[in-house]
Amino acid sequence: MEKLKIMGGQPLNGTISISGAKNAALPLLAATLLTDQPVALGNVPALADIDSMVSLLTELGAEIEPVKTLSTMAHGPDIGRCYEITAATLSGSEATYDLVRKMRASVLVLGPLLARTGAARVSLPGGCAIGNRPVDLHVKGLAALGAEVTLAGGYIEARAPACGYLTGGRVVFPLVSVGATENIMMAATLARGQTTMVNAAREPEIVDLANCLRAMGAQVSGDGTDTIIIDGVEQLHGCSHQVIADRIETGTFAIAAALTGGTLTLAGGRADLIETVIDLLRQAGVAIDVGHQGLTVSAPAGGLQGVDVMTEPYPGFPTDLQAQIMVLMAVANGAAMVTETIFENRFMHVPELARMGANINVHQSSAMVRGVPQLTGAQVMATDLRASVSLVLAGLVAGGETEINRVYHLDRGYECLVEKLRAVGADIARHSGGDDADNGGPIACPHH
Repeated sequence: MEKLKIMGGQPLNGTISISGAKNAALPLLAATLLTDQPVALGNVPALADIDSMVSLLTELGAEIEPVKTLSTMAHGPDIGRCYEITAATLSGSEATYDLVRKMRASVLVLGPLLARTGAARVSLPGGCAIGNRPVDLHVKGLAALGAEVTLAGGYIEARAPACGYLTGGRVVFPLVSVGATENIMMAATLARGQTTMVNAAREPEIVDLANCLRAMGAQVSGDGTDTIIIDGVEQLHGCSHQVIADRIETGTFAIAAALTGGTLTLAGGRADLIETVIDLLRQAGVAIDVGHQGLTVSAPAGGLQGVDVMTEPYPGFPTDLQAQIMVLMAVANGAAMVTETIFENRFMHVPELARMGANINVHQSSAMVRGVPQLTGAQVMATDLRASVSLVLAGLVAGGETEINRVYHLDRGYECLVEKLRAVGADIARHSGGDDADNGGPIACPHH
């Protein structure tokens, strides 16, 4: 039962170290099932979703040990956890509902288990209620590699052909899916023959997974484009790999600096991963200086300007920053149209922002945001991960106190959020007694 209390109006100034990307770390953890040799992963963020995946891998028979930092490989601050994962002997090929229900990314073990053992039974996943995110693209992709896949009793059941292994094939995605791209990539590494993936996702997390797979001996090319080609190999080996910086966290803190009238240096943040975001923030008047060690973001002296935003698959503006940029537009001069094209139910933060005085009108997949002089603190409730952090941003800039309930969502995607914000001047604290369900309590920050 946790809640956040924020006293708004404090400019944020100082340095924040950007954590490893959750959306890169989760498929990387799943990929360790592809080999019986140790895989060392560094800069893994301390998050509830990561803990859920670690528990799932352990249940499947992997041995997971914390190790010393892989700082010799780091591209920026290595503030996360480091693990050595050895899946030498798998205890089974089933991911049960009790483990999978906590997050959607659990479905990423489907491809590796199927490729490694010839069979997999994975519960249909749970996670945020931000719209319909079907697994049919995963199922059709694996079927193109020769798998027999059925959905029964809430489980995805997949088997390799009678020969015992998957075969290369042509997978054409009818729409871009990051998760399906990752699952098929991993499965195809151990398939016999060549796999071509058309209309594949291009996200940096896809490239990070491909880099790790190549370090394990996989033959992968074309990642970062919409066509990925994989030549299957008989087996993969261990490696060491550093998780890339979290581009969503980078964008979130950049927006925080702009909102609060401060200047933040985002150590380890990579401009090349958020070029569309940087361009849009600059259109809104935000000053962004790109250096070798990260980004420095400063609020505009003349006030923020409203800019239209449309979410799109990478390299477009990310859906995971839509709620945050909406807060920026809520206090900018003029009006802005925010259009969501990825998920059909991702405006659940709008009623809560309206409670704080935001002027937002939603019509189908677009929201017209008319800037107001100031938001006002209020009691609000988080509905999903990115909506949660948008309410934190609103609280930082609002007049008076904001109280946010159901903050357990934040523990799924932002490492040490409260500690990082307090260190740069935010008046924010976590308290017991919120309207949370029993979600295991907050993740302890390993750096404070």
